[in-house]
Amino acid sequence: MSRGGTAPGFPGIAALEAQEARLTFSRFTHEDAWALGSALVELARERQAPVAIDIRRGGQQLFHCALAGSSADNDAWIERKRRVVERYGESSLLVGSRFRAKGTTFEESSRLDPDRYAAHGGSFPVRVDGAGVIGTVTVSGLPQAEDHAMVVEALERILAN
Repeated sequence: MSRGGTAPGFPGIAALEAQEARLTFSRFTHEDAWALGSALVELARERQAPVAIDIRRGGQQLFHCALAGSSADNDAWIERKRRVVERYGESSLLVGSRFRAKGTTFEESSRLDPDRYAAHGGSFPVRVDGAGVIGTVTVSGLPQAEDHAMVVEALERILAN
């Protein structure tokens, strides 16, 4: 375990918090979801990553794509990671890192059903200025730190425009 309670190769808690503070939309429309999803598909194709991608606003799925090599298991992971973001209002990797920083795991200490919730990297809150968390963007199919990093990279690209 590295400093900050994260596993080796994971960003520290402060870095994860900074990502979330920085990667905020002024608004989030259907077109924004399409642009973000398309950026994720482009990144995944460049890397030949076998991922599934999901973007939601509230209860509505605005974007979903399953690339070659992904499976229904990835969709199940998306649901479990997304539920963590919806419940905690923070990325699934940050939630898991907070538990590790306390010397435990999400599975041991959250008291939530692990068949329904997974604090593994790859789901990130869609946050809008003045409104807070209004949705999620999730990737599944790579090791969790890579799922998270792909989402962050796509958000950085979209928000830079």
